[in-house]
Amino acid sequence: MKFKDKHRFVRSNMKKNRTRVWMTILASTIGCAFLIMLASIGFAIHKTAVDDVMSFRMVNEIQVHKESGMMTENDVKKLEQIKGVKAVTRKKYTPANQLSIGEYNTFANVMSAHMPSEEKAGFELDKGRMPKNKNEIVVGYHFAEELRKDLPEGLSEEEAQKKMKEFTYKGNLLNETLTYHLKTDNPEIKIEGPEQTVDVKIVGIGKKPTREWAHDNSVFITEDLYNEVISTLGKQDPKIASADELKNYGEVKAFTASADDVKEVTDRIEKLDYMTYSIIKELKQMNVYFTLFKAGLIFIGAIAVLIASIGIFNTMTMAVTERSQDIGIMKAIGATPKTVKRIFLLESAYIGLWGVGLGTLLAYLTSYGVNFALPIIIERFINETPPEGFMLSYIPWSLTAIAVTICMGVTLLSGWRPAAKATTVDVLKALRRDV
Repeated sequence: MKFKDKHRFVRSNMKKNRTRVWMTILASTIGCAFLIMLASIGFAIHKTAVDDVMSFRMVNEIQVHKESGMMTENDVKKLEQIKGVKAVTRKKYTPANQLSIGEYNTFANVMSAHMPSEEKAGFELDKGRMPKNKNEIVVGYHFAEELRKDLPEGLSEEEAQKKMKEFTYKGNLLNETLTYHLKTDNPEIKIEGPEQTVDVKIVGIGKKPTREWAHDNSVFITEDLYNEVISTLGKQDPKIASADELKNYGEVKAFTASADDVKEVTDRIEKLDYMTYSIIKELKQMNVYFTLFKAGLIFIGAIAVLIASIGIFNTMTMAVTERSQDIGIMKAIGATPKTVKRIFLLESAYIGLWGVGLGTLLAYLTSYGVNFALPIIIERFINETPPEGFMLSYIPWSLTAIAVTICMGVTLLSGWRPAAKATTVDVLKALRRDV
């Protein structure tokens, strides 16, 4: 019997019991859609978490630490010689963090950085140039927003927020000269004599961060100015002069040319007895937990498919009973048990294909509708704005493939037993309608 003949036979039989077949397909559709939608919540949470982690750090960034102490210049040179390392950035942080221009003051994250390495790692300027002389600095994109006059005392929090913009610096800071106050914020240190300051010129303003929530008010100073600042602060507090964290680098990062090189470069760095941290490591640990979470959701969803399979089993069992005479005729004219079994498995597969196709379509439509409507509902009824890119459901192709495999597998297993039963029908009894 050719496949075309089997197809016609199955199609005609399905038409005879159209209502029962379509109810079975409906059950399969709901089971498949439930499996995909339930698992899609886990995939959405996983994707949101990964995107959140990746938005905080660059993918090709590797943080490097030393268990025995602070990172030194020799450590930086070792890292620069490692194959696959594009740049090694290093920063020294200073306890003096107050800067002012006229009546406007701010407390910023002041650090010394090797600017050529920063440029190699991807640091860019919005305006100006990199420092060339000792007292030239580069400030972050939002530095001007942090320069404010002192607010009047006695204001409530709400009043202070309203006054904030009014007291914020409005001018263009590029090429402006600021006063850098050489003192720490430690209240226990009493400075004798006049406060020591140094004039610094803003020659560059960093590019706006790509992430909208990021706020960059950092200040980059030259190595020479950093040494002068530490020397001055050391006279005020001997502990500062002897502090290892101020003599050596407080932060060292290695950057690779691409994300694909991170794992290999990380292994090479760790072989030199350094401790590392990268987004790849964090994602690896995160993926393990989320894989278990998604597997659990898929397992629960598969139960719905198993329940739907009971309907398929019942439909196919009824089909075998009702078509016993047809089976007898097929056997009488030479059909083999294998052919009979394939006919009923084909019918079961058709039911499964319809169920999987409609279920997948329903799941995608529901996913789109939920992701579109839920933020509107939250904003309108709860008066909260959902995070940017918020999604409750995410259906990758891998999830669709898993769901289709499970549903079709369960469908064929459900039809296997009735199909096997069809091969045992006695020809004489079937022709006498004695089954």
